[in-house]
Amino acid sequence: MELKKLNAVTFEEVVYDNCETCLVAFSRKSCHVCKEVIPLVEDIAEEYVGKFGFYSVDVEEEKDLYNRFSLRGVPSLLFFKDGEYQGKLAGQLEEEQIKDKINTLVG
Repeated sequence: MELKKLNAVTFEEVVYDNCETCLVAFSRKSCHVCKEVIPLVEDIAEEYVGKFGFYSVDVEEEKDLYNRFSLRGVPSLLFFKDGEYQGKLAGQLEEEQIKDKINTLVG
């Protein structure tokens, strides 16, 4: 399941206006680790349809959004619930790490 792309405007709508419980994956097309992690996140997304949102931000297209969170590298998965930042996971990730974090938010 492909992640829905966000830009600065749609990011505000999803995270802060709609207060959606979600993950936003910050990545870059040329990043080798991203090419492994993003498909993993897309696979996980299929298990949480209707319960949890999955989105992506291309850091080359949305530099301001990337800088806003003081991110140092990609991939970075940021988690939100009720309009509040709930933490992040970064770098090479395993399926269980991602699911564990999602499950604490979906509860």
